[in-house]
Amino acid sequence: MNATPSSTDHRDHTYGTDHTYGTATDRTEPADQEGRTVHLDTAGWGTMPAAVRALVADCASREDRYGPHELEEDLEDVLRTEVHERLGALLGVPAADTAVVTDAAGAFDALVSRLAPGRGERVWTTPYESAARLTALYALRDRTRCTVEVVPLREDGDLDLEWMARHIGDDVALVSVVHVPSGCGIVNPVEEIGQILAPYRCVYAVDASYSAGQLPVDAGRIGCQLLTGDGWRFLRGPYAVGFAFLAPRLRAAFEDAAAHRPLPPNAAVAGLNAALAHHTATTATAAADGPAGLAGQGLLPALRAAVEECPGTELIAPGRVQSAILAFRHRDLPAALVRRRLAARGVVVWKTVAQETPLHLPRSGATTALRASLGPDTTPQDIARFGRALREVVREETAGAQRPRPARTLPPAPTPVLASAPAPAPPAGPRPRPSARRHLTLCPTP
Repeated sequence: MNATPSSTDHRDHTYGTDHTYGTATDRTEPADQEGRTVHLDTAGWGTMPAAVRALVADCASREDRYGPHELEEDLEDVLRTEVHERLGALLGVPAADTAVVTDAAGAFDALVSRLAPGRGERVWTTPYESAARLTALYALRDRTRCTVEVVPLREDGDLDLEWMARHIGDDVALVSVVHVPSGCGIVNPVEEIGQILAPYRCVYAVDASYSAGQLPVDAGRIGCQLLTGDGWRFLRGPYAVGFAFLAPRLRAAFEDAAAHRPLPPNAAVAGLNAALAHHTATTATAAADGPAGLAGQGLLPALRAAVEECPGTELIAPGRVQSAILAFRHRDLPAALVRRRLAARGVVVWKTVAQETPLHLPRSGATTALRASLGPDTTPQDIARFGRALREVVREETAGAQRPRPARTLPPAPTPVLASAPAPAPPAGPRPRPSARRHLTLCPTP
């Protein structure tokens, strides 16, 4: 009979030498095949590398077998030290100034809920702000009676930095800017904005959910006091884990709010740590190639061309600098229909709706759109397949809409039935009352 392994034995028994807690040695990925799924939704959900996926599964299995407390004990170095060191290296900040959270929007809401701008003080946001962050800002406005102002755009879609320089003052308490929004691929100039805001007292908050992992994100160079991000997009970690950088003056307020919010699962934190290690080893060079990160590999122009060559499509690409995200729509076909038809052909894209960026997408005249986003595993062959599939979908659905419908055949009219002689009319005069009819009578109280 085999003896039950001890607390040290079962660790070696469960885990081989190719992966350990919190780190990952990437395994050989399957070779590209013509029939594989083309994943163009890294912005929504980055596909985890094989080693990261295996690590998360092993942690979940171990937690199920031995319980969460032993898993937490074995992951202590990862949870308390290693993941923060990797986050500090990614964001260019001290490890002690980073935090692990469930998601970026929740971290932003946690801090904003503890801010107390004076009555009439100003809060700035942009037309590219997400609905979740706008909700937190409107709640702050209702609670403190501050005012929320939206930074205007230039004609090309870029933020108007000259307007910001003219209107900034010490009555601006908070400035919230998204580095790359979810609804389009514009790259906002967060470093230039930080230089404008530096002499003033405002809290500068940057959302890096859609930029971390595809663009260089250096919180020190940006000059922000809060930077938040999700770990499951371009960093390709597991779901339900994100990160934050907090300036020391905000740490106490954030920790007070975060104490009342759920923590990410330990297995997810270990997966994020492994994804950060994988990112550093394999994609840091690509992310530093230019201002467009992954798009600098030459795939974004090919992606744009694939969309523009399809009849009836329109790009939603404001701004002069673009990232690895491209939004578009078809003039006549619903976005949901196109997404489903592409999925049936093995091509995954995302349908975005106006509610996700309510100050931006409706301005373009669209209520829904499609979003394609590149990843480190995207190949030119993937872009070619996407282009072919998109043209096929548009051609088939457009032809179906123009095809005349067959004339509707009405059922034959029923054969008329001769009515019998009408019943005699009731006699005129008052209707006789039933003889046994009774009435309720109100009786006075004695």
